[in-house]
Amino acid sequence: MTSGLPHFTSCADVIARVAEFIDNELDQADCTKIQEHLDECEPCLREFGLDQLVKDVVKRSCGCETPPQDLRSKVMIRIREVQVQITVED
Repeated sequence: MTSGLPHFTSCADVIARVAEFIDNELDQADCTKIQEHLDECEPCLREFGLDQLVKDVVKRSCGCETPPQDLRSKVMIRIREVQVQITVED
């Protein structure tokens, strides 16, 4: 995934850490790097938006219940499957 522009932080690194970014689990320097990359890279920004949307939906749906440990992994796998299908169809 790339916007075609050079980045100081690779798209793979950003996508791998986007969940930590959304959850504010990164130090300020890493947050700055991720945010700068998202500001410049539309494909990664779309991925970030999708991850944030899923997190918001799960949060609203589950309320105070503790979700199963593997829920996030299953959801992320399904998102990636759908993204591949959309990419292949385009």
